[in-house]
Amino acid sequence: MLDLPQDDERRRFQRVRVNLLGRYMLADRREFPCQVVNMSPGGMAIVAPVSGAEGERVVAYIDHLGRIEGTIVRVHPNGFAMTIAATARKREKLAAQLTWLANRHLLGSAEDRRHERLEPKNSRATVTLPDGTSIACRIVDLSLSGAAVASDTQPEMGALVMLGKVQGRVVRRVEGGFAVEFTRLQHPDSLEENVTGP
Repeated sequence: MLDLPQDDERRRFQRVRVNLLGRYMLADRREFPCQVVNMSPGGMAIVAPVSGAEGERVVAYIDHLGRIEGTIVRVHPNGFAMTIAATARKREKLAAQLTWLANRHLLGSAEDRRHERLEPKNSRATVTLPDGTSIACRIVDLSLSGAAVASDTQPEMGALVMLGKVQGRVVRRVEGGFAVEFTRLQHPDSLEENVTGP
């Protein structure tokens, strides 16, 4: 009988594929960075370094959405799925925010295609890893939404890194380097200056 409301909820709320960064806190008050990969007003799937246990309470702070509380319902190797504890009003607000984010993502994709990749005049840069370690690298190419980086060090997939002064997430690893997707679309006037080194 307990499964029926969850099934109803899955039918009532459509999951939206998203790419939102944030942080979460487990019941023991440890905090970790995370990435939400799909979400509905009733739950979300998170890529995370530490999963917690089924039934454990989680408080997350997600870009664009703010504080979200819930309970872990499934654990998988790269993270977990959690319910969202919210009033009907808060769920309506989340539904509106998710609709906006889904549409913004579509607009962003078209926008990304309009902005071609460029080779920076100065290709030297520094990547700061989640543990604070800085590594020298070379920018292969840049766009307003990301960069291809040549480096002997390859951060973990999904790792939050700083490329120069710009925050991003590792979205691909290739031989001799990796690709970073910026958490926010950059301004053309300051892109190169913010990403590359002196």
